[in-house]
Amino acid sequence: MDKKILAIIAVVIIALVAVGAYFATSGGSGDNVVRIGHLPSDHDTALFVAQEKKMFEDQGLTVELTQFNNGGDLMTAMASGDIDIGYAGITPVMSSISQGVPVKVVSGAQVEGSSIVANKNSGINTIADLKGKTVATPGEATIQNMLLTSALTDAGVSTSDVEFTTMKAAQMTDALKAGQVDAMIIWEPYASIAVKNGDGKLVETSGEIIPGHPCCCVVAREDFINNHPEELKKVLAAHENATAFTNENPAEAAACLPEDIVPDQELQAGVIKDTTFISGLDSSYKENVMDFMNLEVKLGLLQKPLTQDQIFADL
Repeated sequence: MDKKILAIIAVVIIALVAVGAYFATSGGSGDNVVRIGHLPSDHDTALFVAQEKKMFEDQGLTVELTQFNNGGDLMTAMASGDIDIGYAGITPVMSSISQGVPVKVVSGAQVEGSSIVANKNSGINTIADLKGKTVATPGEATIQNMLLTSALTDAGVSTSDVEFTTMKAAQMTDALKAGQVDAMIIWEPYASIAVKNGDGKLVETSGEIIPGHPCCCVVAREDFINNHPEELKKVLAAHENATAFTNENPAEAAACLPEDIVPDQELQAGVIKDTTFISGLDSSYKENVMDFMNLEVKLGLLQKPLTQDQIFADL
């Protein structure tokens, strides 16, 4: 074969190998788009603010948002490599890490923010009254499921004496109103919506169950952390700016949330005002997460303890 042809073939092969290596190590979608997963929840307000206020664009980023029904589904997508960064509850994140999913927490997002709400005619007034009742949760691998388990345990009620049923967040208020479930534990704004509409009554907030507990966090795939450190820094800068904006401007932040999540902006502004949104990974937050992790082990929701190095990224 002609040496010139061999040289051309060699150049083509080298180019193909280089391109393949780029996509194999990119940790993203291959087109400079950062893929971020989230839940239908106001816990992710900073994400929506950053998108609506073009804070990602200000950082020179292009992001693609994908909504998931619950944290378990989001973590499954991260495990498969379909999502680079997620806004999810700390419970499904730690569960995924314990199962070997290559992700780490890179920032907090908010604390508390869920509630147990009962059908107004159910006769349920306390956690103990949930015995023998049907309670809707967003899923087994969710922080709400963990909070309900903790509340029942503290009230001396066995989880086997309560029927847990999984539902999408948006369906819960309708099911509660129709009497298809006796109670629900769900993130905001769905709990406040049910109470305001008169379809349910507040039994206990998650802050009453476990005061100051961590809830949603920002989690990233390890390959994205390692291969795209600058992009990650920019995402976290946007998250920090959006968090500050949210805490300072609750009404304007509420207007940034999708309509399918927020049908009542006035109510939502009040919910945001009463919620603590956070960013970063300071020592206090890490200690709070570790305390929460130890409680999950005690409740049997985690098989064994995790270390800080397993949970958090050292950025």
